[in-house]
Amino acid sequence: MLTTTYTAADLRTAVAAAVRAPSMHNTQPWRFRLRDGAIELLVDPARRLPVGDPTGWAARIGCGAALFNLRLALAVAGRPGTVRLRPYPAEPLVVARVVPGPPRPATATEQALFAAVPRRHSNRAPFWPVPVSPRQRWKLVEAARAQDARLELLVGAAPVGALAEIAHSANRVLASAPGYAAEVLSWTRHADADDGVPVGSGGPATEPQDLLPGRPFGVKTRAPGRDFEPEPVVAVLGSPRDTAADQIAAGEALQRVLLTATDAGLAVSMLSQPIEVPGAREQLRLALGGRVGVPQMVLRVGYGQPGWPTPRRRPDEVVDER
Repeated sequence: MLTTTYTAADLRTAVAAAVRAPSMHNTQPWRFRLRDGAIELLVDPARRLPVGDPTGWAARIGCGAALFNLRLALAVAGRPGTVRLRPYPAEPLVVARVVPGPPRPATATEQALFAAVPRRHSNRAPFWPVPVSPRQRWKLVEAARAQDARLELLVGAAPVGALAEIAHSANRVLASAPGYAAEVLSWTRHADADDGVPVGSGGPATEPQDLLPGRPFGVKTRAPGRDFEPEPVVAVLGSPRDTAADQIAAGEALQRVLLTATDAGLAVSMLSQPIEVPGAREQLRLALGGRVGVPQMVLRVGYGQPGWPTPRRRPDEVVDER
């Protein structure tokens, strides 16, 4: 018999996984609630980044990633859901509404991706000079395709160099924006905390010769003149369009790619500066010839020293009781 409502127990199961999603500066811009037997995911406006994310793009990407984890948890529990994005025109903070679908056993892919949820984390350290195999690259491309997104892996020095120029240009624009440095610093954690980016997870400080820019979270240094990573594998994730719903869906696709990489033993970090600056984003779109549609995230992929997930708030801290 089809159960037509989710329960508080279902909500706890789903939220415990959802909070493990990535978000810009680990702001965790989400809240959850039960409403008429459905689980709803909302953007938390108090955790928006006014300087780094004035349009709410990053918050929607993060909520989309949380939505993918939430759906995975329900599927593995035998309670898969049907999703409606932005269900209430009069309530724009509601990102998604998930209602119970027909019960079924979880697929092997769902089980593998769900097992990767607690292990996934951004690895901002240099990766090892070990090539990513064609099969692993194919898996990442297919993971994006399964969510109606596109993942373009940049091959060769020229495409990667072009992206690097765009990324550095965007990073300079952001660094010169009033309040940007203070905002990054406000989400940098030097002691135990349940949000933000710990300095130990920030990676080495960026040097002028680095191919790709980094955020100033870390305090680690390296030998002067030593390259951070001369030949990274770089990928661009894109969506067909760029409405708010498209950005949420892109967040789901991003999380599926990240979990697929984690399951395959790959390390990944995200580079969103070229997306945050509108001019740079358009440059990137044109440089890719429209092959990914609208760029939504840049990824650095490889093999590296295992790290650890950054802290998260407890599920009860992000659930709204009604």
